[in-house]
Amino acid sequence: MEQRSDSGDLVQKLWSYCELLRHSGVSTLDYVEQLTYLLFLKIADERANRPLNPERIIPEGMDWASLVNKSGDDLLDQYEHILPLLGRQHGMLGSIFDGAKNKIQSPAVLQRLVKDLIGQYHWGSESTDVKGDAYEGLLQRGAEDRKTGAGQYFTPRPVIDAMVECVDPGPTDTVFDPACGTGGFLIAAHSHIVRHHGSELDSDRRRALNSGAIQGVELVRETARLASMNMLIHGIGQPNGEELIDVRDSLAAPPAKRFDVILANPPFGVGTVTGENYAKARQDLWTETTNKQLNFVQHIYTLLNMDGRAAVVLPDNVLFESGAGETIRRELLTRCDVHTLLRLPTGIFYAGGVKANVLFFDKKRPRPDGSPRTKRLWVYDLRTGQNFTMKRSPLTRAHLDDFVKCYRPGDQGARFEVDRFKAYEYGDLIARDKVNLDLTFLQDSATEVLQDPDVIAQEIVEELEAALAEFSVIAESLRALKSSREDSDIQD
Repeated sequence: MEQRSDSGDLVQKLWSYCELLRHSGVSTLDYVEQLTYLLFLKIADERANRPLNPERIIPEGMDWASLVNKSGDDLLDQYEHILPLLGRQHGMLGSIFDGAKNKIQSPAVLQRLVKDLIGQYHWGSESTDVKGDAYEGLLQRGAEDRKTGAGQYFTPRPVIDAMVECVDPGPTDTVFDPACGTGGFLIAAHSHIVRHHGSELDSDRRRALNSGAIQGVELVRETARLASMNMLIHGIGQPNGEELIDVRDSLAAPPAKRFDVILANPPFGVGTVTGENYAKARQDLWTETTNKQLNFVQHIYTLLNMDGRAAVVLPDNVLFESGAGETIRRELLTRCDVHTLLRLPTGIFYAGGVKANVLFFDKKRPRPDGSPRTKRLWVYDLRTGQNFTMKRSPLTRAHLDDFVKCYRPGDQGARFEVDRFKAYEYGDLIARDKVNLDLTFLQDSATEVLQDPDVIAQEIVEELEAALAEFSVIAESLRALKSSREDSDIQD
């Protein structure tokens, strides 16, 4: 009999099978991908067989029914047979399965997934939140496994939720993420619109919301596939409809269309992130630079409709880097209302040592007299005196409540200063050396300098675990290289 469960139970069950697959040589991200293929086929089967308004998404012979009555090698053969066929279908369905390959080589493991895990639940009767939260939970657990590299795709959910609440996307807004990873910002924006503006959504707006009003771009095809699946599981998009995640280099060309809301965490890490000098091919960028983070700031400006609003996670270097960085900050302060900067605490990203911020700005029409659109920048310091670790003391949404309260979504004119929230006038900003926006006004307290020994110990443990994970990857690569050479010698 098919069972029902809450998202926490499902995540635990999914993760236990992930451990099984890892022992079979399947990485976490590969597992999430393979699991979602099967989840999608099962949900499609439930829709095709529901009593009211049945909907066939998957052609017969390539569907869940073609798997459930098979076992062992026959099941494995059928699964490997239908994946390329599904990849040749139209719309999101073909896009999701394009290039899909089976990475579960054990027939017994595949059979347990089909018959014991996926087949035991009636997913269509679960709320979208339960299915979606289970999937999101699995992605988060995967991100914690730094050996897989999953962390680079994951923005902490509390940060995403606070950013979306502040920007407050509405029922007529178009939303875009130019570096969408697994789609966290897009899904949170959709959820916010449905939850807070549901009464304003007529049938046309609901149709638009699920068929193009929310879109993203992702550079890595495998990650884009996860994003598309993630969105479909959350009820965004149609299997035979338009692909909502475009696979390409977001920075390579000027935008073909513009959007009302941009939410993004462009790729960054410790150290300098360099890449192409996109301004050589793009006349719409303000200045040339090979710093990918600075290029994303310029690109996001070009993506916005007039009066559009953006919230972007950016590393500290974007705030103080000289040269192109100074030029970009001057242009941004002049052309946009750069109104809020949230200084994020350390210890909240899976990549260790990251110091990041969230910059909020609105694109405005030029003033007739050429005066700048920024009047003042409000800075909220959530970094000074704060100690977070990924496992022992994680950041929660409650830690961002005071920031959202100070931000005053929809009523920014009523802001006032408090200990962690301070305003800087435009004249003071532009007068700073190199227009440095790395603004600090709180002093480190003795309690921060003398951290709790347990916190210090946990931070050391987590850094050692990360280092050991990196060494394990290197060691595994060396073993594989040695094995390959030995095989080559034998063949010779």
